[in-house]
Amino acid sequence: MIALIMFIVCLLMLTLGYPVAFTFGGVAVLFGLYTQGLDLFLLVAYRLHAIMTNVTLMAVPLFIFMGLILEKSGIAERMLESMGLLFGHVRGGLAVSTVVVGMLLAASTGVVGASVVTMGLIALPVMLKYSYDKKLASGVICASGTLGQIIPPSIVLIILGDVLQQPVGDFYRAALLPGLLLVVLYIIVCLVAAYLKKDFAPPIPRSSALSNVPYWQVFKAIVPALALVMVVLGTVIAGVATPTESAAMGAVGAIILALPGGRFRFSMLHQVAMETTKISAMVFTILAGATFFSMVFTYTGGDEAVEEIMQYIPGGQWGFVILMMLVIFLLGFFIDFVEIAYIFVPMIAPVLLKLNIDPLWFGILIALNLQASFLTPPFGFSLFYLRGVAPASVTTLEIYRGVIPFIFLQLIALAIVMVFPGIVRVF
Repeated sequence: MIALIMFIVCLLMLTLGYPVAFTFGGVAVLFGLYTQGLDLFLLVAYRLHAIMTNVTLMAVPLFIFMGLILEKSGIAERMLESMGLLFGHVRGGLAVSTVVVGMLLAASTGVVGASVVTMGLIALPVMLKYSYDKKLASGVICASGTLGQIIPPSIVLIILGDVLQQPVGDFYRAALLPGLLLVVLYIIVCLVAAYLKKDFAPPIPRSSALSNVPYWQVFKAIVPALALVMVVLGTVIAGVATPTESAAMGAVGAIILALPGGRFRFSMLHQVAMETTKISAMVFTILAGATFFSMVFTYTGGDEAVEEIMQYIPGGQWGFVILMMLVIFLLGFFIDFVEIAYIFVPMIAPVLLKLNIDPLWFGILIALNLQASFLTPPFGFSLFYLRGVAPASVTTLEIYRGVIPFIFLQLIALAIVMVFPGIVRVF
């Protein structure tokens, strides 16, 4: 009962707008003092030391750094413009190019905010210029930006690998096909929408300035970034390097790619380092608060209560999986993926062993589900990112309406992976 009250208090404080990390940490302090006294806090230092010395989690700031370098140096911008040249003359081609670039940005950065902002600044004005439907343009950008949640090197996959005690390389291999499935679904919907409604996504006229750039410049902009992605992901998937080692290679590789373009400056490097520090500090502060919360939750009998409750869920394995996916989807409306991964997932992780559920498959389901949390109002971060850079002619309601079809596509992809679990074991 105490553990349940503690969880409810946290949700109420989050609803009132209190910071996530300090909410969970503060509530854990109060309930920990009440139930266990000062003795419980002797374990806090050991828990924090375990976080600080976790080699796998070192990949998080390195991948953030790599993604920000690619964004600030203009490499991501050139990729987006080049893809527009390749697909722009097809009806719905600009939307398709945005999806493909979103996939490449996801595979090279893994940072959702950077992807959405970059495409919002570059692709949205171009699509509006060529009379694309505002809802379709907004939905494509928000959805494509969230591909960084499922396509490696996804930060959420690193977190889930740590929480579920599974090798991150296995998660990367398992996420490849579900991520590509989602890309294909996005592209199909864009082409079908352009075919059914001719004015939704018209082709770029052959006489436009966008068509006068030689194709060798297109490949010049795409191939280096694609090579970096192949090296970073290939070394992890092949087992040649750990995620941390590949992230370090990616960070250095991003700097090397930024040099020839002439945009690399030490001031840019300082700015990237500062932003990386802020984002990493946010993630690890949440992790520290969530770790403290889960420790108190466990010592107050919360984990045993959760296991007992789960035993009464009808339907066995499938009943548990469906209910958890529904709960995670609903939680995504209100709290961030980091809090869900660090607080809710550890509560249900012990049940996986008792029900003989594959943690790798379940982790991919969670990653797909958490991806939808970036699009669901009222707190979908992708919606806020795009709203911050979109012109005033694009209303907030149009952005909200634009993402609805893509939320359904993500749920369809989730259902496909749920029904066909072998998808995660193909690679």
